[in-house]
Formats: sequence, structure tokens, C-alpha cells
Amino acid sequence: MAFDEDDRVVLHDQHSDYDGQTGTVTQVIENMFGDATYTVSFEDGQEQGVPEDSLEAVEDEE
Repeated sequence: MAFDEDDRVVLHDQHSDYDGQTGTVTQVIENMFGDATYTVSFEDGQEQGVPEDSLEAVEDEE
């Protein structure tokens, strides 16, 4: 699943200080092979270069 800017996501990366936290995609960077990495902003910082398989979409609460 690809993500767009402003999507709400949960980061799953045991090596990150933000593991398990919910954040917002602020930048999508696509490389020449068509793979995307993401910058995700959290309440107290951001994580850059996050691969798609480390992110999980947050369902909209309505």
C-alpha cells in the first residue's frame, strides 16, 4: 500500500525511538526504481527514510 502526504500512519521499526507511535506522512520520496520512502512527523520529532513496509495505515475514526 502506498501512502500520500498527510496520511496518518503507525511506525513499526524496533530500532526507532518512534516505534509504535502514530504520525503523519509529511514527504514522499520516490527513487529511480519506483520505490518510495517516507518522512513521518510525530508529536516530538520526525523520522526520515522510512520504507513502506515499516508503516501501517491508521483507520479514520468517524
